[in-house]
Amino acid sequence: MTNKDSIKRADELKSYTTEYIHAKQSIPSGLDEEVMRVNLMLKTRIMTYFNASEEDWNDYLWQLKHSIKSVEVLGELLELSMEELREVQKIEEKYRWKISPYYLSLMTEDRLNPIRLQALPTLLELDEHGLLDPMDEEHTNPAGSITRRYPDRLIINVTNMCAMYCRHCQRRRKIGGSDQHQSIERITESIQYIKDNPEIRDVLITGGDPLMMSDHKLEIILKELKEIPHVEMIRIGTRTLVTMPQRITTELAEMLSKYHPLYINTHFNSPLEITPEVKEACDKLSKAGIPLGNQAVLLNGINNDKFVMERLNHLLLMCRIRPYYIFHAKNVKGTKHFNTSIDDGMEIMEYLRGRTSGMAIPTYIVNAPKGNGKIPMLPEYSKRNGNTYTVRTWENKTYEYDNTPTKELGKLL
Repeated sequence: MTNKDSIKRADELKSYTTEYIHAKQSIPSGLDEEVMRVNLMLKTRIMTYFNASEEDWNDYLWQLKHSIKSVEVLGELLELSMEELREVQKIEEKYRWKISPYYLSLMTEDRLNPIRLQALPTLLELDEHGLLDPMDEEHTNPAGSITRRYPDRLIINVTNMCAMYCRHCQRRRKIGGSDQHQSIERITESIQYIKDNPEIRDVLITGGDPLMMSDHKLEIILKELKEIPHVEMIRIGTRTLVTMPQRITTELAEMLSKYHPLYINTHFNSPLEITPEVKEACDKLSKAGIPLGNQAVLLNGINNDKFVMERLNHLLLMCRIRPYYIFHAKNVKGTKHFNTSIDDGMEIMEYLRGRTSGMAIPTYIVNAPKGNGKIPMLPEYSKRNGNTYTVRTWENKTYEYDNTPTKELGKLL
């Protein structure tokens, strides 16, 4: 290829970025100066209401203690109409809600703001479509608080408590009427089950949110699991990085670093959730040697857009979080308004491949009904034709590859 051809090809590749660069200008993130300015105004209002100092704000125990869970307080802090407040009152008769002061400070007055959609109840939750337990977790529980769906790995549910009760939550049935951790007896039974089943090499601690436990209680579980010879790795599933990044203290990061290989998967859905506080929290965990992964959920009006998802994934990588999964929203009762088509997800996956780095491309997953496993949804890039494969590039160019295996190594035997 001549230099002239190389320049022509470079210009051609550059043209693929034009659409995203233009769209990016209208996709705000929590790191944009104007967004941070607006967030600071609401943060100041919340701090004044609670007579809080900056030290208070940065203390996750203060954030927990001052969680917003009454309509009266919500109305004092946000510019909401009487109709909106009545909607929240109506929903709280059926489903609990709770928002951390930090996450509340990221909201705007726009009813379609992605932060508000994930945090504030609306009458759309009264739709009876769907199931409370579409993953059939109640029937995949062999002992204690375990969920087991796969041969070599399982989940321990350690609490029903979260920093915020997301409106799209797949386990809203678990929230109940009060926050509570699993009993010592159920956790002990869960750990004993793992000890008795040597094929279990990978344990995911989840809930609720396990980082709502104290460092001490969480460490007891980690220490017990680490002492089981066949447990090769431990994962923690948490959304506190998103909804209360103050929870990621230096002390927590140092404690977690004692139990490697340990991984954390979190759950960012919108570029607006990537803030300076999030970057600081991620920095602490990364310096402690903990790999971070993100499991987004494809949500209507929040991220079911190829440019929004690309922007989110780029921001995640800037925070040292690897985009891991995009989950198709489950058929959970009260969350139908968040559901998208599978076509939305497939369009995103088709678009991302080739136009951005491989690390910015998660796997799109549809969960089979009744806990029968994750199904990767992929655009078709290859097709077998006898002894050849027809392969397709991200630019829709096709090539033929010979599928005949080599026999040459046999000559060495």
